[in-house]
Amino acid sequence: MSLADRVVLITGATGGLGRVATTRFAAEGARLALAGTDRGRLEALAAEIGLKPDRWTGAVGDLREADDARRVVAEAAKRLGPVDVVLHCVGGWTGGKTVVELDPEDLRSMLDQHLWTTLNVARAVVPSMTERGWGRIVAVSSPFASTPGARMSAYGVAKAGEEVLLGSLAREVGASGVTANLLVVRKIDVEHARETEPSDKNRSWTTPEEIANAMVFLSSDESAAINGARIPLYNRD
Repeated sequence: MSLADRVVLITGATGGLGRVATTRFAAEGARLALAGTDRGRLEALAAEIGLKPDRWTGAVGDLREADDARRVVAEAAKRLGPVDVVLHCVGGWTGGKTVVELDPEDLRSMLDQHLWTTLNVARAVVPSMTERGWGRIVAVSSPFASTPGARMSAYGVAKAGEEVLLGSLAREVGASGVTANLLVVRKIDVEHARETEPSDKNRSWTTPEEIANAMVFLSSDESAAINGARIPLYNRD
């Protein structure tokens, strides 16, 4: 299950999940295009992990904007080669208000963060992937996309939109050698509280390392038959 020299674009690379995914895929021998909004933080992450200059590049941009997404992908391709894998680790949550109380700006923010970033990145990478006959897109979603919770409408709507988008994409590219899949987590346990302070509250949380392990498989040749999947990575009891 080799990912050696695959070009992997990691969005939200300096976030809790993005950092772990960067470390994990570097260990797999991938060449990494790290996307974020702060070049200094991207460079600090690369230095912390010990990435060699010829094995990574940083691409700064606001993926909510289509032009920025195209530029990020173009910069990655210019430095490392065409993008083979996208790990969409952009996160963010806004909630706590009822539907009646909901500020439309909160909904717009969540749609920008989850739906529009996904759309913009997909449109920037998929044509090259389908032309070459190989590609992987892996994003992280939430059970609230299909089972809404109270006071979570903005986040749930945005995640549901992201899921529909990638589900449709999976059907469209299914015969091309490109796949698009979702990993569903209730909460990303960056602090590993499930292990250090186990409780009923955190027993369904998922560590970044568990997510990154699943990402490795879904990014491999061996996962070619898995497309359009919505894979739960949490305790459903």
